[in-house]
Amino acid sequence: MLSKSQARAFFLGGTIVTFAIFLGLSWTSLTKEVPKRTHEENITPEVIRGKVIWESNNCMGCHTILGEGAYYAPELTKVFERRGEAYIKAALMSKVPWAPRGRKMVAYGFSEKDANDVVSFLKWIGEIDLNGFPPKPDLKQ
Repeated sequence: MLSKSQARAFFLGGTIVTFAIFLGLSWTSLTKEVPKRTHEENITPEVIRGKVIWESNNCMGCHTILGEGAYYAPELTKVFERRGEAYIKAALMSKVPWAPRGRKMVAYGFSEKDANDVVSFLKWIGEIDLNGFPPKPDLKQ
């Protein structure tokens, strides 16, 4: 059985060691792993403008990206890989509401430049190393 002072020392020692490990892992993640996985060298002004357009139009209100957002509309993390630039631009530049499979997307009627910026953003998102997320569906069943 530990005395009161031994228990306090054990608690404080464990807390300090755990906190030091946490700081070390955080530093490694932020300075080495995140830049390597996100390919931040590929962030262009078009990608930044695409993200601003994404946020200002509240795309996450319906779509999911990188596992975050709503589940009404399709997951868009790898949409560039699945659908390609022409399909995405057609959906974004459409003057009438886009309604595949009964779900209606707002007709944003983006300009060519805005659509290209959003496509650049989605392309950059799709190139992030996500350790296999989202998983590819097993279509053999």
